[in-house]
Amino acid sequence: MTDLRRSTLLLFCLCGALAVAGCAPESTEGPDAEQSVAENASTDSTESPAAAVTAEPAVELPEVIVLYGREELVPWLESENWWGEVDPEETLSVPHVIITGIHPSWSKFSATLPVPVKKALFYRLMAPLVMHANSMVMTFREGLIAARAEFMKNGQVSDEQLALIRRLTPLLPGRTIEDAEALGADDPGMEGMLDELLYRVDIVPAGLALGQAAYESGYGTSRFAVEGNSLFGQWTYGGDGIKPKEQRTDSKGDHRIKAFDRPFDSVRGYFINLMTHRAYEDFRRLRADLRAAGKPLDSMTLADGLLSYSERGQDYVDSLKGIMRVNNLTVADRAVFRDEPLRFLISEQSPEEAVKTRERVAQAAETGELAEIIERMRLE
Repeated sequence: MTDLRRSTLLLFCLCGALAVAGCAPESTEGPDAEQSVAENASTDSTESPAAAVTAEPAVELPEVIVLYGREELVPWLESENWWGEVDPEETLSVPHVIITGIHPSWSKFSATLPVPVKKALFYRLMAPLVMHANSMVMTFREGLIAARAEFMKNGQVSDEQLALIRRLTPLLPGRTIEDAEALGADDPGMEGMLDELLYRVDIVPAGLALGQAAYESGYGTSRFAVEGNSLFGQWTYGGDGIKPKEQRTDSKGDHRIKAFDRPFDSVRGYFINLMTHRAYEDFRRLRADLRAAGKPLDSMTLADGLLSYSERGQDYVDSLKGIMRVNNLTVADRAVFRDEPLRFLISEQSPEEAVKTRERVAQAAETGELAEIIERMRLE
């Protein structure tokens, strides 16, 4: 892995390197065995700060901001008006700055921080990941709603709508990529398929996702988070993933914790699980009921649909609600992105490393490598 690749992938911690990612499955990536898990396991628990490298290639690229350590990160968050107390009565306005990659030093370094600071950093840097995922999901929903209206009117969908439906079809039970490719614009089962997709493809309230990520990953400090960017304790089988220290093979088989290239991939897997797995049918039903009643999708209400997320059942849900309540996470349910372009944030361990990373990012922008990296991150 090149230094640039490493820097652009390790984009989460104060002392680590940070970058970016996107959400939503492509047509070639449905809810496979790795992402559709039966249940969840418990985790082990001298330049301006805003100095940035802005590429000037033929295609306009997002701004890449390079910072080092707490010395620059917190002042930068303050300069973005993204630090300090939050007024629960006001709509939370969030900068569209996405980070990914949990550096190994985060777990040790975070132990030196006051707990409120550690929590604030986690929530401030995680919120845009969840919100970006939700914005993509809403784009998909709008496309599905338009496709349904088109089909009801004309008996078929447009080519663009069909491409979207094929992309999302593997989210449906028993549907394969081959089924998706064979789907026609006037398929007689199209109406039912669209209804089922609209039932499953919907947002996860940001407060709920933030609460679960904090709970399951110990604010990004768990072994699974540090070693595999795993924020939601998703299980996988078949020898892949991170082996728990106390693996119960007698009752649970060779279960492991799914590892991801980037934290955003973990967010994507979490969204897919809630869309697809039978264990979360109660969650989907509650969400659909709120939609049908014209009510907001509320974190506290939808948490009641996650009894099967952990073996702890109701105790898990009660603990999750406590985390959301104490940390005022439900304010994130109503959060909106600021009207600004997407930016990437990379953090390094020292001023010298930050300078080198800025130089590498500038070079990658000139050669086109940066554009290729962003393309692979699937931001749309």
